Amino acid sequence: MNMLFLGIGSILASFILLPLVRMISGPTIPDRVVALDAMNTFVVVSMLCFGLGYNSPIYIDVAIVYALLSYVTTLYIAKYLEGSL
Repeated sequence: MNMLFLGIGSILASFILLPLVRMISGPTIPDRVVALDAMNTFVVVSMLCFGLGYNSPIYIDVAIVYALLSYVTTLYIAKYLEGSL
């Protein structure tokens, strides 16, 4: 069971490259922000899978904190792009 979670986590970690290409080549800034948010989502899910695979709760704690910080950062960037900041 642990190897299953490690394999899934590795595959999800490799999926981070797809939004990275979009973030580099995105024609507009909102496209890049959405790509960054997708990358953050893949990082959080990968960390959760690694936490389950290694049976270590520290990965899960760090994933929760990272998800909260990612959410706040995305809101801050959206507010900045809107021009009301």
